[in-house]
Amino acid sequence: MPGIDECLIEVMRLPGARGAAVVDWTSGLALGTIGESPNGDHEATAAETAEVARMAAEQPVFAQAEAPTGSPGPPAPAVEDVIVTTAPGYHILRFVETAFDSSVFLHLWLDRAEGNLALARIRLGEIAERLVLA
Repeated sequence: MPGIDECLIEVMRLPGARGAAVVDWTSGLALGTIGESPNGDHEATAAETAEVARMAAEQPVFAQAEAPTGSPGPPAPAVEDVIVTTAPGYHILRFVETAFDSSVFLHLWLDRAEGNLALARIRLGEIAERLVLA
């Protein structure tokens, strides 16, 4: 199972990927970064995207869904991802589920002209499932 660096390298192979990070949304710290940053500063970007992730994850309107009746295991995650669109690109914040109480997400900055939002969202979800925080 890949760690942070391997996952970030894989994320950057997506068409149109400009930059990526693994961020702790409670502290706003980047646990790993690669590529460019939208504002030129990976740490500032991590703190700013953490605020967006925290706002989405903590809102009652996105409350944790109930597990379907008869389904084993914990309830489904409350928020899977957050997508913010801008004129030049997309920002996808994909929450990472772990065995412990996780507050980590993957942030992908995708070029709008070169990237494919649907493909990136699917692949980011697959990468997040394999991410092992060491």
